[in-house]
Amino acid sequence: MTEIALSTARIIAEGALEHARKSGFKPMAVAIVDAGGRLIAFNRDDGAAPGRFELALAKASGCVMLGVSGRALAALNASNPGVVTAAGAAFGGKLFPAAGGVLLMDGNGAVIGGVGVSGDAPDNDEKAAVAGIERAGLAYQA
Repeated sequence: MTEIALSTARIIAEGALEHARKSGFKPMAVAIVDAGGRLIAFNRDDGAAPGRFELALAKASGCVMLGVSGRALAALNASNPGVVTAAGAAFGGKLFPAAGGVLLMDGNGAVIGGVGVSGDAPDNDEKAAVAGIERAGLAYQA
């Protein structure tokens, strides 16, 4: 698989939101991007704050653009915030260094896209993203 179909992206989004609801997480937003960081699908729960779209998109896009998970970006930001700030500026602000950004991988380990979830604590955002990806049967790097 080298690209993510819209139908697959919708499965990921719905799986993430369903997991969040069942787990009692706050209302969430989910963005799925392709390997170039372009939005494929977006969905959000009723009650999710309006700014959650931009945060979810920034988590997904930032991961894809740098080829690392949101958790790895958070660690980089802690050790070298200037690099993350510069990258965020280069990407027009589409970089949010926090858990909840997860890379989608093909069977050979190549990045084929990313998922960003925002709405609850970063660890819960990541759990929802992973649940959606697993529902779609794809590989990932969190």
